[in-house]
Amino acid sequence: MTSVERGWAERSADVLIQNLSVPLAQMERGQGCYLWDNAGKQYLDFLGGIAVNSLGHCHPAVVQALTEQASRLDHISNYFVSRPQLDLAERLLDLAGATGGGVFLANSGTEANEAALKLARLHGNSQGKSRIIAFEGAFHGRTMGALALTAKAKYRDPFAPLTPGIEHLPVDEAALREAMDDQVAAIFVEPIQGEAGVVELPAGFLEAARELADRHGSLLILDEVQTGVGRTGRWFGFQHTSVVPDAITVAKGLGSGFPIGALVAFPSCSGLFYPGSHGTTFGGNPLAARVALQVLQVLEDAAVLENVQVQSERLRTGLAELGSDLIASVRGRGLLLGIQLTRPVAAEVTAAAFARGLIINAPAPDVIRLAPPLVVGRREVGEFLELFAQSLDAS
Repeated sequence: MTSVERGWAERSADVLIQNLSVPLAQMERGQGCYLWDNAGKQYLDFLGGIAVNSLGHCHPAVVQALTEQASRLDHISNYFVSRPQLDLAERLLDLAGATGGGVFLANSGTEANEAALKLARLHGNSQGKSRIIAFEGAFHGRTMGALALTAKAKYRDPFAPLTPGIEHLPVDEAALREAMDDQVAAIFVEPIQGEAGVVELPAGFLEAARELADRHGSLLILDEVQTGVGRTGRWFGFQHTSVVPDAITVAKGLGSGFPIGALVAFPSCSGLFYPGSHGTTFGGNPLAARVALQVLQVLEDAAVLENVQVQSERLRTGLAELGSDLIASVRGRGLLLGIQLTRPVAAEVTAAAFARGLIINAPAPDVIRLAPPLVVGRREVGEFLELFAQSLDAS
């Protein structure tokens, strides 16, 4: 390590609560699909801030929107509304096909899921329904309510007891059918389980969940924090099916790096909240709302969703053509892809990639996750395939 590296590493250890892994570098600058650290090394970012930087780093339209809004109106209390807040809510309802519903704007995906959990409780408590169903492999956040929805024991166990009444089932239609009854207030599910290793739902699972929710008077709430805002090649992951949910949560790519999240409630349940039943100081602030509006506009104007599908196919084809005996399969949709390895060496592969200037991650011992900016192009995909091949050979 150089003296510069020792400086940031020591400072990090001294002043930051050690709730995450040791930082890999001190990043100084970003542009498009690339980052540069404080030593000037360039990295191709194929993780995108974990599916956050939908337009890449420092997209000029985002920078301009943020700058203009900051010079006009930055924060107001929730005693008022702003034009960006209203415009964003209307746009989200339109894109989700939820016209007539309502939007709660928050600051993160976890906060959006906390709001969704309260929505489920309001629905259930009004009808004497006490059960909430989530699924094994689920990740919905780390605050206490969202953590109760999250399945992984290593995240949950140190903080028990958690919010009661939440059950985790296998992602299996038969198991869901057996568990459902009129006591279920809501079903929470991700269209693709990103943190579990980019695991897709079985064919027909969402349709079955919708049918069962209707039969038993339950809400179907979809966590679209990773899959939403164009990540899968549609505006939202559920739009690859015929299913209409009761609510979805979004965040991550919505702000392309600026903190924002949202609960989008469809007309079936948007009237459940009442004045004082939920709130946030910073949610829906003019800065975040204006940036999110600009992100959605760029995604639409630049035909980015079409690009997601093109580059996804290019990645799948390129990975197959590598012919590596370490690659078993590729799964996921759009630009949320999981590379299933034949051996549990994902950590070694990510370390080798980072040493070569490529950022990816390992959500499971034998899975590599890719979530590059949605504006990634042919050149960056080609560079990724070259660096990734080298990383596989070194692992």
